[in-house]
Amino acid sequence: MYTYAFFKTPSTPLQLTEGIAGNLAVIKTDSLSALVEPDLEFEAIEKDDTQLVQAVLTHDRVICDLFWQVTILPLRFGTQFLSHDRLVAHLSENRDKYLEKLNQLEGKAEYRLKLTPIELELLANPETNGSMKGRDYFQAKKQQYQAHIDQKDQQQQEFEQILAEIEQVYPDTKVKPGADGIEKLYLLIDKREEMMLYQRLNEWQNQYPHWELGLGEALPPYHFV
Repeated sequence: MYTYAFFKTPSTPLQLTEGIAGNLAVIKTDSLSALVEPDLEFEAIEKDDTQLVQAVLTHDRVICDLFWQVTILPLRFGTQFLSHDRLVAHLSENRDKYLEKLNQLEGKAEYRLKLTPIELELLANPETNGSMKGRDYFQAKKQQYQAHIDQKDQQQQEFEQILAEIEQVYPDTKVKPGADGIEKLYLLIDKREEMMLYQRLNEWQNQYPHWELGLGEALPPYHFV
């Protein structure tokens, strides 16, 4: 049984959209529920790359739709249970753990903050038209190299300062180093504090000019479950 997310059993009906290949359903217990697609033949989708890509996108879309209605524990793409009874047993066995986590996530969203290093200014090469030779030329090259190193050091210091400030204000922060020096931070924040987050982002951008700060939209807490 293909499963998208766990959440507290709601007191009112949810607005359910279409799943990967059919209708969605809610499996309920007294305290916990799960959003499932009971008739999905996932093994057939795995064999078709086109269908698989579309299924990944649909999985995320379903989770996001649910996230805006209730607090959820989103599950990885491809999560399945052998039967309805196995799923209910899993919810019962993990009831206290899941409820505790859902209470911690109540009203919160995940925001991705991408920090991209600004390309450092390229320093002009020492003159090579005959006016600078020998020791003077190599001294100028050395100074050029040292200036570049100093810029890189300042950039790294700024990142450490940014990270320290963010973690002080938002303790629930996870850092995921990316390619080409790009740093990805995932912040777990109360959705009501979103405007304050944007204000702080503007302040940090002005304070740390060697980095470009880009904030994503509110998402389910993928990195905090």
